Amino acid sequence: MQTLFMVCIMSGAGSQLALFLFGCYVVALGVHTEEPRVAQHSEAEHYMAAVYEHQSIFTPSPLALVGRKQALDLMNQNLDIYEQQVMTAAQKGVQIIVFPEDGIHGFNFTRTSVYPFLDFMPSPQLVRWNPCLEPHRFNDTEVLQRLSCMAIKGNMFLVANLGTKQPCHNNDPGCPHDGRYQFNTNVVFSNNGTLVDRYRKHNLYFEAAFDTPLKVDHIIFDTPFAGKFGIFTCFDILFFDPAIRLLRDSEVKHVVYPTAWMNQLPLLAAIQIQRAFAVAFGINLLAANIHHPSLGMTGSGIHSPRKSFWHHDMENATGHLIIAQVARNPLGLIGPENATGKMNPSRSKFLEILAGDPYCEKDAQEVHCDGATKWNMNTPPVFHSEMMYDNFTLVPVWGKEGYLRVCANGLCCYLLYQRPTLSKELYALGVFDGLHTVHGTYYVQVCALVKCGGLGFNTCGQEITEATGIFEFHLWGNFSTSYIFPLLLTSGMSLETPDQLGWENDYSFLSKSGLSSGLVTAALYGRLYERD
Repeated sequence: MQTLFMVCIMSGAGSQLALFLFGCYVVALGVHTEEPRVAQHSEAEHYMAAVYEHQSIFTPSPLALVGRKQALDLMNQNLDIYEQQVMTAAQKGVQIIVFPEDGIHGFNFTRTSVYPFLDFMPSPQLVRWNPCLEPHRFNDTEVLQRLSCMAIKGNMFLVANLGTKQPCHNNDPGCPHDGRYQFNTNVVFSNNGTLVDRYRKHNLYFEAAFDTPLKVDHIIFDTPFAGKFGIFTCFDILFFDPAIRLLRDSEVKHVVYPTAWMNQLPLLAAIQIQRAFAVAFGINLLAANIHHPSLGMTGSGIHSPRKSFWHHDMENATGHLIIAQVARNPLGLIGPENATGKMNPSRSKFLEILAGDPYCEKDAQEVHCDGATKWNMNTPPVFHSEMMYDNFTLVPVWGKEGYLRVCANGLCCYLLYQRPTLSKELYALGVFDGLHTVHGTYYVQVCALVKCGGLGFNTCGQEITEATGIFEFHLWGNFSTSYIFPLLLTSGMSLETPDQLGWENDYSFLSKSGLSSGLVTAALYGRLYERD
């Protein structure tokens, strides 16, 4: 199973997986939009991409019933903004642009009130259609027509999200009572305006207005500038279908990802999970989020394994265009850790612990080691606190250096750390191994080093964005899944790149030194899809 998830495996590793992450000299770059700072390479090696975080114009009363004309009047206001962004991106040579989920029509509709906002959607597998050039072929396709014309005008592939409808009949056992399917749909247009494909969201997030497709769409589309792209939407990123299954195709190196994501710290901010997905699978992720800070919705990016251009803004109520040059074949972060022929003392200690040399005797809460033990600590108290609506088991991270272990329900998490200076902040090492049941049901295994909201144990797990604590650390755990997403977030909602990441002696691990700012979260977020 490990080979399914990890992109590259060291040859000659025998039965053990020995995966290590390059990244000591890689930094996560902030967003550059007006003048994207990009290296000069040949066109064959790179392409230009854009994502737009859109401050949508919403209907003031999503529950009210309106006519098609009134719905189109509102949606055209958003489409006008989309068109402006396409033309701006075109001036930079962008070849593909991604817009967010719900950006055109909004959300919080009922099944009935959303109906005037829906376009009819023919199947691209059955019908080859260019809505801009053939506007009268199907009724109720005004939004699709505008998007198709934008793609032509900007000479770029265009990915957008809208609501669609599909009539059905009584002999269809899945047909809703009102005689139609309603889907949360992503559409892909080529640069000549042709409808290339569509994806209907499978993992709906409390979306009463929409139906779940009877069969999961696994959509892969081809481009002349970067090869194959996968596509899915928002909440899908946490589930096996379609997200993980798409990436079984080794030729899929890029994913387009419209989302309307409400940030939830300390583990599931939008840019956190976006970057973690790109790093874990060694792919490029083009993520466009909707922008509504009052609802906690912001965070978009163009993410590769080695670099991210991201935007997170809870202060300003304005949209934001991200443009970046993206590698056609993304270079993963996995390779021989010892490429320089050097091994730092911290990693040597980490490997000693895993190898049991010096011998370490472990009981429920404490680790006793013979040999050089100056980096061990006395056993701290174990406590419980709510994090992400789950009951985490935690231990405080005290002192300038230490070695900690905390276990719950079969998962044990370990932390070896050093701190150059102590800050007046409380950090904790937490573990959770169980079924998450709030705002979705899915099984997770998590090892997390987090900054607490205050100095009390009960503040550990609270949402915070600022921190000053600097760590050099190795974090690892005995996970029973190979699907593990590395989360590394620092003060001011900044993304960092791990130094090393992978498997050692059946433990998944993440290592980092040289943080550029205070640590907010370092975590290994595991998903056990079969236990959902």
